[in-house]
Amino acid sequence: MYMSIAELVAAATAQHLPISELIINQEVEKSHLDREVVWAMMIKNLEVMRAAVKRGAEGDGVHSTTGLTGGEAVKLRKYRERGHTLSGDAMVEAVQNAIATNEVNAAMGVVCATPTAGSTGTLPGVLFVLERRLNLTEEQMVRFLFTASAFGMVVANNAMIAGATGGCQAEVGSASAMGAAAAVEVAGGDAQTSAEAFAMAMSNLLGLVCDPVAGLVELPCVKRNAIGAGNALIAADMALAGCTNKIPADEVIAAMKEIGEGLPKELRETGLGGLAGTPTGVAMKERIFGKTI
Repeated sequence: MYMSIAELVAAATAQHLPISELIINQEVEKSHLDREVVWAMMIKNLEVMRAAVKRGAEGDGVHSTTGLTGGEAVKLRKYRERGHTLSGDAMVEAVQNAIATNEVNAAMGVVCATPTAGSTGTLPGVLFVLERRLNLTEEQMVRFLFTASAFGMVVANNAMIAGATGGCQAEVGSASAMGAAAAVEVAGGDAQTSAEAFAMAMSNLLGLVCDPVAGLVELPCVKRNAIGAGNALIAADMALAGCTNKIPADEVIAAMKEIGEGLPKELRETGLGGLAGTPTGVAMKERIFGKTI
């Protein structure tokens, strides 16, 4: 099993293979499943992602039972249709995809956790805008997901991916970095360039706390996936342009772990501090669950 980004890059370079192929081979070996079965399982994940992106942005959208989130992916779709976005149609489309997915999650719909339900919109946010811009085939999209999973595996084994243990930097931060790395590969970049994109994306979100209002995966979780998707695309572009992070990817992961372990409990998914602890955040909690003694 690949235990570091450096190991992944070295193996890909030595074997003249993309990281996606390395991780497919590893999964076949570890699971004892045929390659076709492993591939089909990832296609299923892709289909779930596509369905969530579509459901969240069509009609009136989806709305959570709490009323905290819903319908904003539709607003973004209509805003894009007017043709006057400030950050460009591709970026806003990525945001739309991300928010649509997380609104489906908040409404108890089916999503693919990447790496968690709270960060479930970041990868689809990136992937489906690249499908249109780069005319990706299904094979390329599946490989995107395998590449992202390779980087996520390293993060999970060396640090954390849960907001309860490391803050939102461990969820959306990891998802954003995974998306950046995969975007580079699908755009034709090599393994080292993917590692640079990963490192830049994760570095940009270090210290991001997990402060869900009322303890629910809605506010600010949904919109943080929009930032995760945008950050991934920006980091991928910088890496493809030849920019480097200076601090190696594995050291960035180690820094994220150290920061996460240092966060107080109020900022690790307890719904006590940060935005959850504001007067409005507390009032929302009381409206949903009632006052507690």
